[in-house]
Amino acid sequence: MDSTIIVAILGFLGTVLGSGLGVIASSKLTNFRLQKLEEKVEKHNSVIERTFKLEGQVTEIFHDIKELKSYHSKGGN
Repeated sequence: MDSTIIVAILGFLGTVLGSGLGVIASSKLTNFRLQKLEEKVEKHNSVIERTFKLEGQVTEIFHDIKELKSYHSKGGN
């Protein structure tokens, strides 16, 4: 076999192998970054849920305070 053909085949195999490894590495990195992003989104959603609950509790507290002020301003004990 001619040496030019052998060099071409080796070059082709090197290109295919390099491209394949690059795609695999890129895929792993993308999956890793997506996983980290999902973790951050989950933390964010947890904070939003807790904030929503706290807002409801604060609203109830303000309502109770208004009732107490009203009770005491009308001459209650």
